[in-house]
Amino acid sequence: SGEDCESNAVAMMIMQYNRRQVSMNQPSVGYISICLQILNQCRRYWQMKEVKNMEDINIYGYMRVSSKEQNEDRQKIALTEMGVPENNIYMDKQSGKDFERTQYKRLLRKLNENSVLYIKSIDRLGRNYGELNEQWRIITKEKKADIVVIDMPLLDTRREKNLLGTFISDVVLALLSYVAENERTNIKQRQAEGIAAAKARGVKFGRPPLPIPENFYQMHKDWRAGKITIEEAAKACNMCPKTFYSKAVKYEKSS
Repeated sequence: SGEDCESNAVAMMIMQYNRRQVSMNQPSVGYISICLQILNQCRRYWQMKEVKNMEDINIYGYMRVSSKEQNEDRQKIALTEMGVPENNIYMDKQSGKDFERTQYKRLLRKLNENSVLYIKSIDRLGRNYGELNEQWRIITKEKKADIVVIDMPLLDTRREKNLLGTFISDVVLALLSYVAENERTNIKQRQAEGIAAAKARGVKFGRPPLPIPENFYQMHKDWRAGKITIEEAAKACNMCPKTFYSKAVKYEKSS
């Protein structure tokens, strides 16, 4: 059978050796030719088997952008160029701080030992150092799927499935995970510094306050005089009691 091809090749070599009574130190050209033909048949068999195995592989892709305004086209183009079917691409528009993401969880349920997951870069998978390493372990060890990071060829678990290959992948993953989380920390710090600087310049954030209605001052006077309740005063001004009280306090402080 095909799977016993290599054993058959060795057996044929021995048979030809016995038949021709060839010296192993000086094998004939015909003997070598027959052996090479058998080995080439074996090689073709394993090449065909490899192609068949590739047909059994399920290829998936994952994309992530941090907000709805960000464009995911660059990631999608990279995934499709790697042969990922469009209907096998999962995307979340969410922060990379954790893995509480709807599409990622759906993808995770699909993965198994016959799966290959492509991502554009490691930070698209996540930016939390600890959780990123844990999810990598779940995908490669528990799910037994392979991961390919397009921008970092060293992070391709299909290659070098030995101790050295695993060690290299672990070191590179740890380094890139640290960089990804550190970048997230820097982004948050820059945002906080930018907001603080803007506030110092007098920039107001959030929704602008609604103008005070014309009847507010009369309602405020009647409320303080005990003629009406705060609920009645707020309703007359189309406000909730909490907002009415807040504006009343500001008005009293300023007057």
